[in-house]
Amino acid sequence: MEFKDFGFDYLTLEQIRKEGFEKPTEIQEKCIPGIKKGKDIAGQSVTGSGKTLAFSIPIIERTVPKEGIQALVLTPTRELCMQVKDSFDDFGKEKGLKTTAVYGGTDIRKQIYELKKSDIIIATPGRFLDHIKRKSVYLKKVKCLVLDEVDRMFDMGFIDDVDRIIKNIPKDRQTLLFSATIPPKVKSIIRKYLKSPVMVKAQTMIDSSKLNQTYYEIDRKMKFSLLVYLLKRKTSGFSLIFCGTRVEVDNLTANLKKSSIDAMAIHGGLTQNRRIHALDSLKKEKIHVLVATDVAARGLDIKNVTQVYNYDVPKTSDEYIHRVGRTARAGKSGEAITLLCDRDHSNFKNVLSDKRLKIERKEIRNIPQIRFDRNIISQRNMRNKRGYGREGSNNHNRRKSPHSFKGANEPVRE
Repeated sequence: MEFKDFGFDYLTLEQIRKEGFEKPTEIQEKCIPGIKKGKDIAGQSVTGSGKTLAFSIPIIERTVPKEGIQALVLTPTRELCMQVKDSFDDFGKEKGLKTTAVYGGTDIRKQIYELKKSDIIIATPGRFLDHIKRKSVYLKKVKCLVLDEVDRMFDMGFIDDVDRIIKNIPKDRQTLLFSATIPPKVKSIIRKYLKSPVMVKAQTMIDSSKLNQTYYEIDRKMKFSLLVYLLKRKTSGFSLIFCGTRVEVDNLTANLKKSSIDAMAIHGGLTQNRRIHALDSLKKEKIHVLVATDVAARGLDIKNVTQVYNYDVPKTSDEYIHRVGRTARAGKSGEAITLLCDRDHSNFKNVLSDKRLKIERKEIRNIPQIRFDRNIISQRNMRNKRGYGREGSNNHNRRKSPHSFKGANEPVRE
């Protein structure tokens, strides 16, 4: 099948060509015909499968400029919100459509102004609910609702907000739901909000012929040393490193930089400017190592990942598959490397319970030990505070430590 077989208009097909998309992905091939017919869809697919394009193009083709908000897409994180907005802009600007991203951490007054001119909204639930409470958004013309990464919305505690939002949207609408996994709690959302949905499942298993999966069993004191050793041995490509908490992300990133590895962190506790800077650096390939939490990285379509490192072992096989599925895409090869120490055995046992996974043990000896400084962030903050003091700044002007707020570990509400 080719994109022209979907009956898209000339502007859409021309933009598809410019973007370099040659053939529809599995999720696009299965979803687009049903979406164009106005059917409710429940789609299961992993990040990078092309689902954003699957729902954005049909929505764009039937949205009329300057006729009010006609479509709403809810996403769990700010990063995914911005990424989805970019996709709508790529295909909708030539048609005169105005798409607005709505998320926390930015000027709500500016968003109120933008909402008045919008045709399509991409939003995180927390901030969008704020707009509903302020009555700064008019939803009576919404014809399509998209719930993206629903399993992650559950993990982040957003479902009550989603319930409240949906109560303000016309019942006579099309609802599209996408999720990497379909556990019972997601099934309950499908039953509650979708009308006779078409159930679509794209390939959710990794291609073992392209992905080399290994693990190292290592003493906890040598875990960081092994990571540095492996990162410095690789010759090309992009490395994505997963940690379990924000604190671990920050500490690991700072220690990697200290070891002359140009790494960048991304997690829900960073300021909006820092998160945007991290995404910008990724797009422009200014960095080749990203350290992230699952929540921050969820839904981000990061190109050219050649290595995925599990610095902290995921709790389930589904989480493992979602992480390592970031590499070995589009026919390219990739590596998934898990660093296993004593505290990780329980989680790793859960991962290995999925018999489809073939993860080989690797041995390594005589690597140089590098000290991992767990106080590196607090020491840096203390130096910053002393610096402000010398400049004579008042206490209320001092910057807060990124971990000084409540809830420094994931998940975080957006």
